[in-house]
Amino acid sequence: MVFGPWDHGGWSRNTVKGVVGNYYFGDSIALKFQKNIESKFFNHFLKGSGDKNSGLPEAYVYDSGKRKWNSFNVWPPKEAVKEDWFLSDNQELTSKKKSTKGIKFISDIKRPVPYSEDIKTVFTPRKYMTDDQRFAARRPDVLVFETEVLTEDFTLVGDILAKLKVATTGSAADWIVKVIDVHPNDTKNNNKNMQKHLKMGNYHLMVRSEVMRGRFRNSFEKPEPFTPNKKTSVNITLQDVHHTFKKGHKLQIQVQSTWFPLIDLNPQTYVDNIFKADEKDFKTQTHTIFTDSSIEFSVLKN
Repeated sequence: MVFGPWDHGGWSRNTVKGVVGNYYFGDSIALKFQKNIESKFFNHFLKGSGDKNSGLPEAYVYDSGKRKWNSFNVWPPKEAVKEDWFLSDNQELTSKKKSTKGIKFISDIKRPVPYSEDIKTVFTPRKYMTDDQRFAARRPDVLVFETEVLTEDFTLVGDILAKLKVATTGSAADWIVKVIDVHPNDTKNNNKNMQKHLKMGNYHLMVRSEVMRGRFRNSFEKPEPFTPNKKTSVNITLQDVHHTFKKGHKLQIQVQSTWFPLIDLNPQTYVDNIFKADEKDFKTQTHTIFTDSSIEFSVLKN
């Protein structure tokens, strides 16, 4: 298994500068993969003995924070430790639960959160995956939780599980969780193709993101509505990750309920077939995130 910081097809290109959108991940990432991993794999299995002794580990995974390849004999690594971090008051992400208060926000069906600050009429551009998320953090319908400035490196390897406790005044809702690396103010620009209005100082890099259409929170086979105003558990499994939040950075979580047009609008009123929803079904609702919600990380200790 190989994880690299590429957009679609990026692993097959001969580009030296490893860039996706605004963000620079390192040099010769694809070339090193092709030479040191891919060629070795195919030479062994197509030209060599093809046995299990390929000389390759179980996983090669690129640490997108430290910008280096790491190899693992087991993925996720056995030494990874599960840690819960809580969505606490005052926009804090804390290692201990502080309360079970509810934080409310209005999900206006006519003003959904966009997936990018760019105004586009074309197919979803690749760069949205590394877009600066400051534009979203400024919105009242995006809840932000972040750590203090990290005093040492914090490395994630493997699963991320968002364990949300939520409520809504409606009977349907989507829930989006984004994991973000907040860069220090003095971070230097390293990509000449970065959008002119942005700088790498305080850049909010989206490391992972995922959406759960709330009707499927318990089963994809048996969708069900929310009971209005009832506290409900919604678990969201994010894709595996290998990223080091470096000393001096902050780890941020953003939670929202729309992500348009990457994710189609949820009417926020339960209907059997969302694609046949009428205009009257689309209603603005008030959502609540409770502060006993947590994010479970797989952490690799130094």
